[in-house]
Amino acid sequence: MRLHISVARQVLTVYAVSGEELGVYPVSTAAAGVGEVSGSYQTPRGAHLIRAKIGAGQVENTVFVRRRPTGEIWTPELHAAFPGRDWILTRILWLSGCEPGRNRLGSVDTMRRYIYIHGTPDITDMATPGSHGCIRMRNAELVELFDRVPCYTPVEISED
Repeated sequence: MRLHISVARQVLTVYAVSGEELGVYPVSTAAAGVGEVSGSYQTPRGAHLIRAKIGAGQVENTVFVRRRPTGEIWTPELHAAFPGRDWILTRILWLSGCEPGRNRLGSVDTMRRYIYIHGTPDITDMATPGSHGCIRMRNAELVELFDRVPCYTPVEISED
């Protein structure tokens, strides 16, 4: 199995080893576009893999900070209380770059930048760039994906 994220189309596609398309999900990548440098708030391109899966068994809309559940469950009321918060919800698929000098090691290291595929409030606009660098997904779709893909699944992020 492998994943492909198209920044231009704002979709994540799941492929079987045979190349058969198994599913397509709308996503939201970085509002600042693509780029690999730490602090850029951009979505990194190139070959990655899922290095860690975080949040198995948590209820939908569980709020995470620094990859740990806070004990909060996202609600519209909680959202209103913290309007500027970058919501990381439900599950986290933590990405690691595979290309030294492009998205791995030094100032371009995807994992050290804490780039994830993660859940987001259902009110978040999908198919429009809006994240701080991560790939946002609808919570129910992320749970489905999380349960389908193992650690070390390849993930390609491209501009096409």
